[in-house]
Amino acid sequence: MKIILNIFRFTPLRIVLVGILLWGFIGCSKTPDIPKEPEKPFVRLHQNESVNSRLLNSTINYEVLLPENYSTSKDSFPVVYLLHGFGDNQSAWVGGGLIQYYSDKDVAVNGPMIFVMPQGFNSYYVNRYNGSYPYMNFFAYELVPEIDKLYRTKKNPQSRAVMGYSMGGYGALILPAMHPEVFNIGVPLSMSFRTDMQYMAESQSNFNSQWGSIFGGFGMSGQGRLTDFFKLLSPFHFFDQPDLSKYSGLKILMDCGDDEESLHITNGTLHNLMRDRKIPHEFRVRNGGHNWEYWHPALPEALKFISYGFSGKKYPENPDPVSVGNLINPNQYSLENLNGTDVQLGIFKPVDYNSNTNSYPVIFWINDFTGASRTDNATKVLSFLNTSMVAGTIPNSIIVEIPESSAAITSDILTKIISQTTTNYRFVSDQKGKILIGNEQGGAAVCNLISGFQTVFNGFFLFNANLPVNTQAIPGAFYYVDVTDKSDFYQSNFDLFVDIRNSGNTYEYRVRQGTASLQSTINGLNQSLFYLSLKLKGL
Repeated sequence: MKIILNIFRFTPLRIVLVGILLWGFIGCSKTPDIPKEPEKPFVRLHQNESVNSRLLNSTINYEVLLPENYSTSKDSFPVVYLLHGFGDNQSAWVGGGLIQYYSDKDVAVNGPMIFVMPQGFNSYYVNRYNGSYPYMNFFAYELVPEIDKLYRTKKNPQSRAVMGYSMGGYGALILPAMHPEVFNIGVPLSMSFRTDMQYMAESQSNFNSQWGSIFGGFGMSGQGRLTDFFKLLSPFHFFDQPDLSKYSGLKILMDCGDDEESLHITNGTLHNLMRDRKIPHEFRVRNGGHNWEYWHPALPEALKFISYGFSGKKYPENPDPVSVGNLINPNQYSLENLNGTDVQLGIFKPVDYNSNTNSYPVIFWINDFTGASRTDNATKVLSFLNTSMVAGTIPNSIIVEIPESSAAITSDILTKIISQTTTNYRFVSDQKGKILIGNEQGGAAVCNLISGFQTVFNGFFLFNANLPVNTQAIPGAFYYVDVTDKSDFYQSNFDLFVDIRNSGNTYEYRVRQGTASLQSTINGLNQSLFYLSLKLKGL
C-alpha cells in the first residue's frame, strides 16, 4: 500500500485514486446488523393514564378504551366520557360496567367510539361553591383538551357525549347543560340528585357529607339549604327559566328504575318538568334498582342514542313495532250481547277450547278503539295474545273484550259481564286466574273499577291510560302501569305510580319510548308478558 501511494504522490489524480482504493478496502469489511426494536402490540385499554391539573393542583387519573380499528386506520373518532358514581373510581366502567363488551357488541351498527373514564372522586362533577375545587372547569378546560391532544378525536361538541350512573348520571346532565359548547349529548342513568323538597328533607348528617360541602349551606336546614349556587346547578331551576334557548341543541336520554329508593321521584319529576317546558328528551323506566343489573340492559339503547347524536340523525319517535304474528281464526272471536244492556261483548277462545273440558284463566280487556275500527283493533291485539299463547309465553286463556265508549263501564255493568261470561264459558273458579286490563281511555276505566274488585281480579294492567289528575291507588291491588314517554298523560300516570308505592301496593311501572297508539299498546303488552303470565297462573 505504501509503494502505491509513493508512486502517485505527485500525480494530480492521487486524491481520486486514494479514495477509490480506500473505498475498496472499506467495502470489503462487513457492516454489523443493528437489531430492530420490536413493534409494540396495540393495546385498546389504557388503564394508568393521568393528567396534571393546574386548576386542581393535583394529578387526576383516567382510563381510555380505544376502538378496535384505532391502530389500523387514520380516522378520527367521537368520544364518550363515562362517569362513575359516588364512592367509585375510574375503573368502574371497565370492571362493573363491562363497557368493552357492550361497545363491541353493536359496533357495526353504532360505529366505533373512544371511551374516556376519568377519576371523579365524590365531586358530583361540578365546581365547589367556594371555588376550592373547580372540578367542572378541570373537566371542560383541561381534561377534554388533553384527550383531544393525545388521541385522534373529533373536536366538536356534536362528537362528544357524557354518560354516567348515579352521581355520574348527574354529571352526564350537568356537564352538557353548563357547557353545551363542549358536550352535545348526555345520558344520565339513575341520576343522583334531589328536588328542592327532597333536598330540604335530607337528614342533617347526609346533607352535610354529600351535598352541603359541594353546593353550600353546610349545617343549614330547610330553605337555608337552597343556596344560589345550588339553584344555579339544579335542573329543577335552570330548566324552569323563561329562556331555554341555551339547551335547545342538547340530546338527553334519562333512564331510572322503578324500584329506586328515592331517585324515582327525582328522575320522574325532572321528566315531567322537561315535558311541561317542551324540552326534547327521551325517558325510560324499567324494572330494577340502583345497580349494574339495572344499568347493563340500558347500555344498548344508550349507545344507540349516542350514535344517532354523533351522526346528526333525529332519534326515532317510536320503537320498532312488535309483530302481532298470525291473525286469529275467525271462529276464535265472536260477539254476544250483554243481557239487559246495549253492550256487545267480544269473546276470544284459545285454539284448544273446543277439544277439552278444562277451565281457563281469563283476561277482561276494556278496549279503547277511538278513531279506528273496533274489529281491526281487537283482531290485532287478540292475534298478538294468541301468538303468545301458542308460543307458551302466557297460558291459554279466554279473553272478554269490552268496548270502551261514551257510556261508562260502571261497577254494575262489570258485575253483569263477569256473571254472564262465567255462566257461558269455562273460567277458573277463583280470582287468581283473572286479570283486568285497559288501554288509553280503557285504562282510565280500569282505574275507576278497581275499588270493590280487588278480590275478583289478580291484577290490573294499564297501558297509556288517560288518567285524570289525582287518580289514587286502591290498597291491596297489584298494578302494572305502562306509559310512553310522549303520552299526554305523563303527569297523572307518574302521580299514580308514586301513590301506589306510598300505599305499599305491589306494582310494576314502565315508561317506554313512543307515543300513544294501538301499536304502542301491543308493544307494551309484549313487555308485560312475564307479569301477565304470572297473574294468569295465579302467582
